[in-house]
Amino acid sequence: MTPARLFSARSRTMFEGVGHWALSTQAGLKPSQLLPRQVSPRLLSVGCADHAKHQELPGKKPLSEKKLKRYFVDCRRVLVCGGNGGAGASCFHSEPRKEFGGPDGGDGGNGGHVILRVDQRVKSLSSVLSRYQGFNGEDGGSKNCFGRSGAILYIQVPVGTLVKEGNRVVADLAHLNDEYIAALGGAGGKGNRFFLANDNRAPVTCTPGQPGQQRVLHLELKTVAHAGMVGFPNAGKSSLLRALSNARPAVASYPFTTLKPHVGIVHYEGHQQIAVADIPGLIRGAHQNKGLGSAFLRHIERCRFLLFVVDLSLPEPWTQVDDLKYELEMYEEGLSERPHAIVANKIDLPEARTNLSQLRDHLGQEVIALSAVTGENLERLLLQLKVLYDAYTEAELGQGREPLRW
Repeated sequence: MTPARLFSARSRTMFEGVGHWALSTQAGLKPSQLLPRQVSPRLLSVGCADHAKHQELPGKKPLSEKKLKRYFVDCRRVLVCGGNGGAGASCFHSEPRKEFGGPDGGDGGNGGHVILRVDQRVKSLSSVLSRYQGFNGEDGGSKNCFGRSGAILYIQVPVGTLVKEGNRVVADLAHLNDEYIAALGGAGGKGNRFFLANDNRAPVTCTPGQPGQQRVLHLELKTVAHAGMVGFPNAGKSSLLRALSNARPAVASYPFTTLKPHVGIVHYEGHQQIAVADIPGLIRGAHQNKGLGSAFLRHIERCRFLLFVVDLSLPEPWTQVDDLKYELEMYEEGLSERPHAIVANKIDLPEARTNLSQLRDHLGQEVIALSAVTGENLERLLLQLKVLYDAYTEAELGQGREPLRW
């Protein structure tokens, strides 16, 4: 161990040498270009740290959360492989003056499982890779040492993920913190200590670890929300969601502006939150997968109640409601009969005023006429949303189930 006095003397000599080197290099320089005689050790340490920072190998930068949300993926094919089990050991105890120590080979560790876990912070399947390999177990050792089991590999998926194997649904991860074992890890092998018996006092047999389970799973995301806005393209659903919440979906004057579902949160008193989903526009024949109908319709299945958004500026707006209910009923029986409200948008346009009375006469039910652009009559829709939410919460609690919370 170096004494403290020697260490301080050496460090002082080193810095003095640095000062003399700087002085020797100043012989042919002007007085204004002379370097200081003493160099601070702190400057040297900062310079070394900066140099080490610049020498780090450039790696691939991970995608930010904003970019991951930009690439919305609601369907993914995943190959999951459980970890392989570790092999058992075949060895014998060796000790001085102990000739027959006996077998002491330990068992191998089990392979790690691959588990799908619901994470509320994940909103899309874009972060899910196409292949996952579980952690392998370690091999057994001498002195009856067992191998370490492989760690569990968790795959974070959003709420509402449906897991399919072939055409069979194997799991429905519709609640927070739900888990599903996608692939089991292989069992660890047995060491020769395991095969010790009265008729075999010196076994040499050991078994290898079992391979992990391999499965091909199809993940489908069905957006979970309280309310789902259903309508034809360019009906003003995205504008209405922007007016109700802080969500910012794209808005333009051409149809099919929205190509992925957007979820906005509407806040009420008492810290109550209602999730409203903007479903991309449907067209006639959507139940036959026209216009990516099946890809959009499956996001409506999770919605507890619906908002039929009608473009009041078009002639005969009641036909939009009939066509939307027909598409929903043909896709899934009973989907159009869920609790709903009729929202007549674009009341600020001149031709919409004349169509409002005709729409109410044909439907024979209450119609909420509003303008998402000017905010006219928006409070009435907020009150109706609260009524539908309270009815849903009361029905869930009456059946002994916990309502969806955001």
